[in-house]
Amino acid sequence: GHLYSPNSERGIYKTVDGGKSWRKTLFIDDQTGIIDVAHAPNNFKLLIASAWEKDRKAWNFSGNGEGSGLYKSTDGGDSWTRISTNQNGFPTGSGVGRIGLDFFNENIVYAVLDNQYRRDKDSKKDKDHKELQKEDFKTMSQKEFLKLENNKLNAFLKNNGFQEKYRAENVKQMVRSGVVKPEDLAKYLEDANSLLFDTPVIGAEVYRSNDGGQTWSKQHKGYLNDLYYSYGYYFAQIRVDRNDPNKIYIAGVPLLKSEDGGANFESISKENVHADHHALWINPAKPGHLINGNDGGLNISYDDGASWTKNNSTSVGQFYAINVDNQNPYNIYGGLQDNGVWMGPHTATMDNHWLQTGHNPWKSILGGDGMQVQIDNRNPDVVYTGFQFGNYYRLDLGKRNRTGIQPKHELGETPFRFNWQTPILLSPHNQDILYMGSNKLHRSLNQGDRWETISPDLTQGGKKGNVAFGTLTTISESPFKFGLLYVGSDDGQIHMSKDGGGNWTEVSTSLPSDLWVSRVIASKHKIGRVYASLNGYRWDDFSPYVYMSEDFGNTWNSISEGLPLSPVNVIAEDPENEHLLFVGTDDGLYASLDQGTSWNWFQQGIPYVAVHDLVVQPEAKHLVAGTHGRSIYRADISHVQKLKAEVLESPLVVFELDNVSYSKNWGSSNRRWRKPQTPGLDIVFYSSEANSYTAKIKYRDDIVVSEVALVADQGINTLSYDLAFSKEGKSEFLKKNKRELKTAKDGKTYLPKGKYTVEITGGRNAEKVSFEIE
Repeated sequence: GHLYSPNSERGIYKTVDGGKSWRKTLFIDDQTGIIDVAHAPNNFKLLIASAWEKDRKAWNFSGNGEGSGLYKSTDGGDSWTRISTNQNGFPTGSGVGRIGLDFFNENIVYAVLDNQYRRDKDSKKDKDHKELQKEDFKTMSQKEFLKLENNKLNAFLKNNGFQEKYRAENVKQMVRSGVVKPEDLAKYLEDANSLLFDTPVIGAEVYRSNDGGQTWSKQHKGYLNDLYYSYGYYFAQIRVDRNDPNKIYIAGVPLLKSEDGGANFESISKENVHADHHALWINPAKPGHLINGNDGGLNISYDDGASWTKNNSTSVGQFYAINVDNQNPYNIYGGLQDNGVWMGPHTATMDNHWLQTGHNPWKSILGGDGMQVQIDNRNPDVVYTGFQFGNYYRLDLGKRNRTGIQPKHELGETPFRFNWQTPILLSPHNQDILYMGSNKLHRSLNQGDRWETISPDLTQGGKKGNVAFGTLTTISESPFKFGLLYVGSDDGQIHMSKDGGGNWTEVSTSLPSDLWVSRVIASKHKIGRVYASLNGYRWDDFSPYVYMSEDFGNTWNSISEGLPLSPVNVIAEDPENEHLLFVGTDDGLYASLDQGTSWNWFQQGIPYVAVHDLVVQPEAKHLVAGTHGRSIYRADISHVQKLKAEVLESPLVVFELDNVSYSKNWGSSNRRWRKPQTPGLDIVFYSSEANSYTAKIKYRDDIVVSEVALVADQGINTLSYDLAFSKEGKSEFLKKNKRELKTAKDGKTYLPKGKYTVEITGGRNAEKVSFEIE
């Protein structure tokens, strides 16, 4: 069912005709779905399903509830009976979270539970701890605070990242004078995320049934610490070896193995195995042969986890954000889900040669969940990037150092709210000026060393929950005027300032309310023009929302017509052709040649995957697309940029060709088993409609050396020509030219140096261009 809202589509469905029709056989309620179904190895009639009640909002995630539990079927899923009860040993009630299942046989079943009930408070531990804890300050009186030893208070302040100006003596003076209270030290460290990550829940528990799920027993004593932490909703996978009922594996942040039914565990994560594990296959015919899927890809072990090989043969990077620099060749930078920030030259070939040389053309420059990237256009060694919730750094790649640059709130002030993907922007007017968004906009005039807050709260104020909400998501500054700023938020607000943040105007009142502003961009072509895209999937709204304004956002026109029913993640404007726009959606990439009046599918060469970010490298005339699942793609858009009104109004246009450098080695290889070196010329032309054409390659405008018939699509077409004679063309050439033509080792005769013409004709239309082989 829907991810963010209740609905009656949840439950289990069964088909008996290969998926042509489906029948719902289990439904709990509109808040509870099914997260796992397991069957007995040799009996597909015997099934156990785990139900999971959860409530997900953009500002809060509740991953547990009364509806969570276990259901059993003995007739292949036609009927179901709840088997987790107060009497049979499996936890029940509001604290039951996600459950993973696996059978050994019809009797032995394992379950791993994300138990969201709170842990018992260890009063002795709380009493005996020597270091100050955040919780201590919540109940501390002013008198008790002022009696604290300075070295003990300083240790707490330093260890928890308080600004240097907050040290024992001056903080005590602030408390003494009533400027702040002791509890403000705890509040200084708390935001929405602390409710998610600091909650002391029981966490992962392993249960076993020896009677097909009728009764259950917990398999271990105490807590399985450092496995789920507080976010077990992300995991809940358990597997049992088909050859040993006591050998089980559970997946969490590490991957754990037990050989005594879950009483004791050991980690089998290794240095080349990424954290956060979500899938595990155990070879039933070969114990110890494991295939593991994790946040870093795929790993295989043949010795039960003692060692692993990494098997990421397919590019499956999930990019949140990408950017490019202005080097030659230019570099691409990108922040990935749980795989840090990487960079590499756009000319890097995607093959495994680097495994032989040991030199990967792509390199990691920061860890964590990689986020947005800004590159100083004066010095590409200076890069601004970071990981989730505003933890950003200024990197000096040449000196290999980094400096934290996150803006800090004042003691006693409400903490800033930073989005998971915090927006940052280097001013196009001055590369020392950096903007960063929390719920407010911050500006640094010295590369992030010091910050000033230049706005009030530019959101609707946030909502109570365990996920940061009411945050800025996008920042843009007009290239025409310093201080002409636009920002968008996750709760539907777009604000504009014409004076560098001195005054702000909300410009989104006429737009759909409450939706996530995925992008706002000031135009590169007109000072008053601005584009915005909104994303409604966090409300289970998959409509595309794209808008354009010609008056600084005072009025907006929808330009979404023609886009598919799919959330829009990004809009990009071409820097050369003001009518050329691109949008990335969860359904792929689309382009418009008429400023959004109509849209065309622009996906050729990219798998069907969500496109999360787009950037145009202006010198190379490349569009770079960051996808969330299939890494990064690049396209030469130089010819698309030329599709302006005069071209679009013509029936046929053949674009200019570059000259070609001749080589005597065409068609040959310097090694017997290597493929020959072959030339090529891409002849790109525009056709206003689908049509049949004839393409002729002529030498000195009169000898046809090659000819081909082709069917063109409406729009841009590419004819790839191998620069070789046709059989007839070679004969015609030799009749009029007394010169030797050598046949290459690949059997082709390639064109000699000289001037050539390409002529494309169809119906009454004919166009020609020239090129030279030098």
